[in-house]
Amino acid sequence: MSAVTDIGTLIVHSPGIHGGRPVIAGTGVTVQRIAVWHRHGYTPEEIARKIDHLSLAQIHAAIAYYYANSEAIESDIAEEDEAYQTLMREHYAGRQNRP
Repeated sequence: MSAVTDIGTLIVHSPGIHGGRPVIAGTGVTVQRIAVWHRHGYTPEEIARKIDHLSLAQIHAAIAYYYANSEAIESDIAEEDEAYQTLMREHYAGRQNRP
């Protein structure tokens, strides 16, 4: 009999890694990162080619976690997008004010 993986062990939360956001166990890859690529139309196989140390099982687990917790993940994505936009505005405002 081959080894069986409990899919509940594929996604973990650790306070010291990415601020406690869910990550694929044993990696630093966030569920959010996989979710964003998935939302942009990448298939699990395409994501696996981009992050070649992940298995399809890990990617599918991240996508399933995203769908089960989409409100929280979408909130995190929106917060990061807003922080990025704020930094970009500050950066360009600072460049325009230079002599």
